[in-house]
Amino acid sequence: MYRFLASSRWIGWLLLVAVFAAACVSLGNWQADRRQEVLTGIERVNKNYFAAPLTGQAALDYFAELPEDKTWSTVELSGTYLAEDTRIVRNRIKAGAPGYEVLVPFKTTGGEVVVVDRGFLPIGNQENGHPDAIPAPPAGAVTVKARLKPGEIRLDRGAPEGQLATIQLEDFSAAVGYPLAQGAYGIMYEENPALASAPQQLDPPDMDEGPHLSYEIQWYIFGVLAFVGFWYAARTQKKINAEEAAELAEARALGYDEPVHTVRKIRAKGPKVHRRDGSLTDEAIEDALLDQQDSSSDAR
Repeated sequence: MYRFLASSRWIGWLLLVAVFAAACVSLGNWQADRRQEVLTGIERVNKNYFAAPLTGQAALDYFAELPEDKTWSTVELSGTYLAEDTRIVRNRIKAGAPGYEVLVPFKTTGGEVVVVDRGFLPIGNQENGHPDAIPAPPAGAVTVKARLKPGEIRLDRGAPEGQLATIQLEDFSAAVGYPLAQGAYGIMYEENPALASAPQQLDPPDMDEGPHLSYEIQWYIFGVLAFVGFWYAARTQKKINAEEAAELAEARALGYDEPVHTVRKIRAKGPKVHRRDGSLTDEAIEDALLDQQDSSSDAR
């Protein structure tokens, strides 16, 4: 009953369905990988974000080279801000509002200079492209607690004097004219002494895993539905073939070489009913037989 599946037409459809299903599985696996990356990041935040801060050389080592699994690690540093080399980073977002972030070089007691992000400033109302004011950091000896992030990539765009397009540590070092630690920068969350006027603290990292799981499941379902659709089409074709075979057998029992529905189409065109002598034509006699058979079937 399913011999038609061996035809080139149906084999082609099956191959097309298989390719579509393979693409769906591939996209589902991609979403699964994306979700795993997000879950790994969330686990990293949970592990490092509220951990006890590292101090001394252990903290400075992470500024020099930050392992990926140590992102958001907390550190505590002592030293002084180099306020004269403050830079602001443009095009930053906090709680959906645009603004700037304030970067200040921080010279530790050991002599190393690292970058500290003191927080967020909203866009200004007095001058376009600049904040209204940049709060100065504490003067003299300061203790800073910060969370570490790797530097950002370089963007192919400029920035006004005193600003940076992104937190690209090599560019920052070139701008100030002396070496800065290149492995990471610190996002300040506490400093002592604390000043009344300071930038806003940055938002914590996003802990939402996103819609990757639902997308993954949807792609797998689409792949399965492709085969379900193929099965339904094959089942429908089998039913059509069975009906046509039954009609053909019925027609041949009456001496026709075409299925009954084909005969009816020919009859619907209006064949001649009588010969010139007034007798019924062969077609009329055959039509009568068909009508009689239909009537008998309806009566049953």
